Amino acid sequence: MALQWMILAYVVAAEAAVAIILTLPSPKAVKSRVSSIISHILQPSLFIIPFAAFQLLDIYWKNEHRLMCKGETCTAIERDRYERSTYKAQRNVVLCVSACLLYWFIYRICHFHKDIQRMEEMEKKYKDE
Repeated sequence: MALQWMILAYVVAAEAAVAIILTLPSPKAVKSRVSSIISHILQPSLFIIPFAAFQLLDIYWKNEHRLMCKGETCTAIERDRYERSTYKAQRNVVLCVSACLLYWFIYRICHFHKDIQRMEEMEKKYKDE
């Protein structure tokens, strides 16, 4: 079960690195090439959105059907296990949400770069006329 969270963590780390690369100041030629490469990579990597959504639904289902450990009937070990599973679920929710948000940020940054390029081309065209 930990493999899916490890994959999601690597994807989030890669998305964070890509977002940092896109937002670093660089020359126009480099920025336009990097932006176009990343925008081509974004289409196949859209799988992360349904994957993260499925993981969120899995966390919700497990939370709804988890045995509650309250009162005098639970031992210290059971209480500790319950608290650890709650903390892991919270960590995984943050991981899923950050994967979706980072994907959206990267998409918007690439879209803004394309819009800026298009506007610069229009401006150059009007100046030439």
